[in-house]
Amino acid sequence: MQKPNMRYFLYARKSTDEPDRQILSIEAQLAELREYARKEGLTIVREFLESKTAKEPGREVFNEMVAGLEQGAAQGIVAWHSDRLARNSVDGGRIIYLVDLGKVLELKFPTFWFDRTPQGKFMLSIAFGQSKYFVDNLSENVKRGLRQKLRNGILPTLAPLGYLNDTKNHTIVVDQEMAPLVRRTFELYATGKYPLRELRRIMNAEGLNKRRNKELATSNYQRLLVNPFFYGAIKYLGEFYEGKHKPLISKALYDKCQEVMRNKSKPHTKGLKPYVYRGAFRCAGCGRFVTTETQKGHNYLHCTKRNVNCDQAFVREEVIDAQLRAELKGVSLPPALAAEALDNIKKVSIKAAQAGEEAAQNLRDEIVILNQRMNAILDMLLAGQLTQSEYADKKRSFVEKKMENEMKLAAFARQGDNRFEPLMGFYNTAVLAGESAISGDPAENLQIWKNIGSNFILGGKRISYKLKSPWEKLRKFNSAAAAASGKSGFFEIWGG
Repeated sequence: MQKPNMRYFLYARKSTDEPDRQILSIEAQLAELREYARKEGLTIVREFLESKTAKEPGREVFNEMVAGLEQGAAQGIVAWHSDRLARNSVDGGRIIYLVDLGKVLELKFPTFWFDRTPQGKFMLSIAFGQSKYFVDNLSENVKRGLRQKLRNGILPTLAPLGYLNDTKNHTIVVDQEMAPLVRRTFELYATGKYPLRELRRIMNAEGLNKRRNKELATSNYQRLLVNPFFYGAIKYLGEFYEGKHKPLISKALYDKCQEVMRNKSKPHTKGLKPYVYRGAFRCAGCGRFVTTETQKGHNYLHCTKRNVNCDQAFVREEVIDAQLRAELKGVSLPPALAAEALDNIKKVSIKAAQAGEEAAQNLRDEIVILNQRMNAILDMLLAGQLTQSEYADKKRSFVEKKMENEMKLAAFARQGDNRFEPLMGFYNTAVLAGESAISGDPAENLQIWKNIGSNFILGGKRISYKLKSPWEKLRKFNSAAAAASGKSGFFEIWGG
């Protein structure tokens, strides 16, 4: 029977992450506990309802109830089960301590019996301990399952944009509608021409993420661009794993995007007149960008002179255009010579296929070694010879290297003779450079130049640059040929 003037708090809790689906809802607990209190003749002075997990301390409503017990507002608690009160050692200990102090005289559970004796307190501590053990064990089982999924190369969370969760086969598949848009997002950003806000505007307009009827924010694009999942890796809790899903992009494209993001490429062209050479050069005198403006019907290039005094002179756009055409002629080849070189490439490709197979085998051997090294560092981690942080860093390096090798192997199998495409592209571009130098417009000429060179400087009304390796060799070759023949221009040199 209830003691005279004994007052009780009623506490009901149910959280959205409850692992036991059989636990009653708060409404059902209230109905059962009110009926239980009526039958037992218990005086309920206040009801406390909470929708929050009890795995960790810090529940606001629970703390408020404990404070009321400490102040003497009630001397007992009515709850459906002891695990409704606590699933962690801190909150369970607080209840037991209040019992020891005499602040809590009775705990009433329809499914659990308790009395305020040493044996009763011992059983209560066991009940709280069982609740904590259940949560801890469940957590370990979940973590074990997640780790196994990751070892199997499967992301244990919702698939990112561009992929779909295949719930039937418990794997992740490519979203055929969104994947091309995700790939295009990386390709656009890798050019360095689009800041994140402009990229967001373009890709949202093209329908990226339209399935969720919600436009992506700029921060969503930033997270998308740094996610290694799209080139085949999985980053989970700071550790890298080799994914079994189909990559949407190459590792090279991913790395290019990271480089662009690090450099914080933010071209400022909005609202500016579309001059061909604006932003293409840096000033030889102060290193600032060279801009263009129109004076008396002519376009002039000059240093922006931002926050500096620079004595570099203005130069007419026509002068730069003429110089660029002359430089393009210096890295040109006549069609007949390029055709002969391309024919030789086809002959060499047969022999190269054999060498390529040897290279592929070397990659396979290296993959075996990398697997052995990953097993070795795992053993070192388990033996306490490596910290978790050291292990994660080394494993990431091995996983990325292994994936690079596997991508190279896939490229060998997929491309075959296409490995000679860069060299073939070199000869074709060399022919295009000569033709564009004669008939191409300034924008076309500049684009060719950007593809073959870098570090464009304007100083003393002259342009300077740095050519990529094969183009620098071709320029020197053409220059030597011109000096030996006493002729100028590649048409004269090669008899075109």
